[in-house]
Amino acid sequence: MWPKTFAERLESWAQLRQQASTADAETALAAINAWWFQTPWRAYHLHWDDQLLWPDPWQLLSDDLYCPLARGLGILYTITMLDRSDLQDAVLAEVDSDNLVLVAKKKYILNWDPEQMLNITLGHFNPHHSITQEQIQQQIG
Repeated sequence: MWPKTFAERLESWAQLRQQASTADAETALAAINAWWFQTPWRAYHLHWDDQLLWPDPWQLLSDDLYCPLARGLGILYTITMLDRSDLQDAVLAEVDSDNLVLVAKKKYILNWDPEQMLNITLGHFNPHHSITQEQIQQQIG
């Protein structure tokens, strides 16, 4: 169940990050994906054209509005804040009409399905938009 208050969301998110920091990569990514899929869905909130105005992770949790792009951004923020050497290549990419988070040389695909994380090699893809983990790190300092 999704936490109702901002304080509860912050506490739950901190617990998620703590759990994911010590789990193996696949378990950590599955937990992150599942946690963010609990968010209340909204058709539109963020847009790629407004990337410079996107909320930081704390504002995202405070706003509590989650379109698929906002959910993907939350997933990317969470992975970035883990500071794990094995998860340092995450990318949020708009592929066709999906906002996917690709990790471990695109082996893991998050923000696709609430109950599963794809473990495939995506191969060549041509995203419409994308933001890297490195770019996100610069935004949240």
